[in-house]
Parts: sequence; C-alpha cells; structure tokens
Amino acid sequence: MFWNKKPSNPQGLPRCFFSNAGTPVKFNSVEFRDGQQSLIATRMTTEDMVPLLTRMDDIGFDSMEMWGGATFDVAVRFLKEDPWDRVRTFKKYMKKTPLKMVLRGQNLVGYKAYPDDIVEKFVEKAAEAGIDIFLIFDALQDLRNCESAFRAVKKAGKIIEGSVQYNISPFHTTELFVQNALEQERMGASLIHVEDMAGLMTPEAAYELISALKKALKIPVHLQCHCTGGMAEMAYWEAIRAGADGLDVCVSSMSMGPAQPPVESFIAALKGTSRDPNIDLEPFSSINRDFIALRKKYADYETKLIGVDVGCLKHQIPGGMLSNLESQLTAMNVYDRLPDVLAEVTRVRADMGYPPLATPTSQMCGAQATTNVLTGSRYSMVSREIKDYCRGMYGLPPGPVSPELLEKALGDEKPGTGKPADLLPPGFEEARRTIGSLAKTEEDVLTYALFPNYAVDFLKSKYSVSGGTI
Repeated sequence: MFWNKKPSNPQGLPRCFFSNAGTPVKFNSVEFRDGQQSLIATRMTTEDMVPLLTRMDDIGFDSMEMWGGATFDVAVRFLKEDPWDRVRTFKKYMKKTPLKMVLRGQNLVGYKAYPDDIVEKFVEKAAEAGIDIFLIFDALQDLRNCESAFRAVKKAGKIIEGSVQYNISPFHTTELFVQNALEQERMGASLIHVEDMAGLMTPEAAYELISALKKALKIPVHLQCHCTGGMAEMAYWEAIRAGADGLDVCVSSMSMGPAQPPVESFIAALKGTSRDPNIDLEPFSSINRDFIALRKKYADYETKLIGVDVGCLKHQIPGGMLSNLESQLTAMNVYDRLPDVLAEVTRVRADMGYPPLATPTSQMCGAQATTNVLTGSRYSMVSREIKDYCRGMYGLPPGPVSPELLEKALGDEKPGTGKPADLLPPGFEEARRTIGSLAKTEEDVLTYALFPNYAVDFLKSKYSVSGGTI
C-alpha cells in the first residue's frame, strides 16, 4: 500500500501514487459561466467581470469557460446586454487563456432543436467573436444531435471538446459512458469532458470511470463535478490518481455549494508531487476579495443551499438548475414546496426514461414536477416541451417513457425515432426576413432566431428604437 512506502516528496506522496505521473494537472476556470450559474442565477454583468479578467488571465488556467449555457439567455432577457459583446470584451483582456463556451448540441444556447443552418451560422459567429473551444453536449447523449455542431466547429477551425453527461440510472453504466466517449473521439473531439452536473459522483465511481476512459481513449480526459453532494473534492482526487488530465474549478470565493471545488485547494494538495500544476497561490487573494464583493452585490440571487444536499443523490438536479428553481419558487411565494418539488423531480425523471438532467431536460423535468406539485394532480397539465420530448423531438431517451406519461402527453399519437433536426426547414434567412431592419448584424439575426419572444424588445433597446411591430 502506498502509505507504507517512504515519502518521496514534501506532501508524503510517492511518485507511483498517480497514474499519468509527470503530467501537470490542468485547470479550466468556470467562475464566469457555471460557477455564477450555480450560485447567483447567472446574473453577473460583463461590466462587473472586466476588473478581474487581466488577473485571471495571468493565473495559468488551461482554459476559461465563460459563455454558453444560460449566459446568453440571461444577458438578453434580464441584463439587457449583448451576449456577443461579452465574448469580444473577454478576448480584449484575455491574451493568454483560451476561451470556452458550452454548446447544447443542436439546441445551441436555447431549449429546443434549431435547424442546421442556424447551428452552422451560430458557431461561425461565435468563433469570429473569440471562442476557441466549443464544449458540445446533448442532454440525452444522443450524438445525432451533436453532428451538426461538430461539423461547424471543424469548419471554423476551432477545438471540439466532447462531453459525457454523468448520471445514475438503470440505463447508465461505465461501459456505456466509454462507448459514447469513443464515438465522440471518432467524430472529431480533441478532448472529453465528463460532467457530473448534479454532484452525484462518488470517489470510487470517479476512479473507475476516469481509469476506463484513459484506457480507451487517445485524447485527454477532463472532469467537472459540482459540490452539491459533498463528494466532489474526493472525486477529483481519485480522478487525478486515475490520470485525469484536467479539472473544472472555481476560485475559492466562488466555489462549493452547488458550484465546483476550489482551485487553490488542489494547487496546494498537488504541490511537490509529480502532477504539480506549478501555479502560484498569492494572486488569488485580491481575486477572491473582488469575487466576495460581487457575491454580496448579487445576494438577492444567491442560492439558498448551505453546505451539502445529499438529496441530490435522488433528485439529481444540477447546480445551475437548483439555484434557478429556488429563485422561481421564491418569486411565486411557494418556496416552502421545494422539498415536494424535488421529490416529484425524481418521479418525473423516471417517467421520462431517466434522462441526464442537463439543459434542456433538467428544465423540462423541473417545470413539469413543479406543475404536478402545485396543481396537486400529476400530468393534468403537460407542458409543450414534455409533449415534444415524448414525440422524440429532443432525441431518444436512455430508457422507455412511462405509459402514463405517454398517454397524458400524446394520447394515440406515436413517438418518432428520427434525428429531430432533420424535420426542421432552414431557419436563418426566414429569421432575417422576419426581424427585418431591426437586426443590424448577423449576430442580431441569430439572437432573434434563438429567442424570438424577447429578442425584439432587446434589439429595440440596443438600438434605441421606439414603437413599431414585427
């Protein structure tokens, strides 16, 4: 056993303790995307981010995830700022660190499948704005929904980071995750990202899965865990032992709870070992002071999760969704029903065939569970999104949808099994014609194509246009 051997470094860890020995662990910074999405409902403005960027750029991160996910939606709907400008602003200050975005496959940064021409145009414009790495995933792990995005990123000459959505169900195994990752490698992924979005991963599971992926793949493997279940740091350590190449982290003042583990802890723990990242801890002092001030500024949106929620092992709700669900229930003055909603999420997810609760399936499941609880009757009202899910418009679920849900959602209609986007006509030129002169750029057209319900008001505000209808 390793602890009976004579220590060979200041931390007491012999060189043989790690797989992948001699390779420094890399860190992906997620404070400005998944960190704030998990902690403060993604409400941080670009203006508040700018004073931190040069110092963050100097840390030595391997990449910075700062766009995609809910950042686009929230910027347009609530912050009234142009999300495309955020990328250009980051590129102005981040001279050393590659910028990464999270792309929901065929769903892009929205909540439904978009036509292939919109996927291609979105990737083209995102790459032009400054995105270097596209982290692409599909909530159902139906890789047909990632094909168009993969092709578009290749065409743009940028890096594809494939993604495995970790979750626990009767239909998900280590072997299935490995096969899915192998297919993404064949499709052109340059690295694989394992995402434990709900904080479910045990240390043993982390070691098993990362070991299996490292053995099967020729490309690097990165891991992201949320701290919701209290096991993320242990899982990270076991992943490092198994040879993980990189980890998603937040600085300590933006870590823990439903967010990710703190980078400083791993810098300290790995110092002097064969996987030492050689990052200085001193610069984090001022960075953390500024993030603490921002946490106070956005306290109205702060997650109410204190410490650990072991209930996540049942409801499997990801960190970003949990903070938004809390916010929505609070706004409706029914926050006291949160335990009932979380319990119902577990039942609805099973009825849906055990999809990983990544966007948009997490929002669908959470919204339907909330409706079931507040109406007091399961599926007396079924959302349009759940109906489309049952039709196969989001892809193939991991397991069968329950007969009760199918009957309530579709009646006698039969679900489809084809690739959802194949049913969609081209949409970009139609969006351009519809929005007309209110859109001054192709980015504006894309904003409208993705979020037509509130893009019009946003664009009017952006260009100070009053009156008129579309």
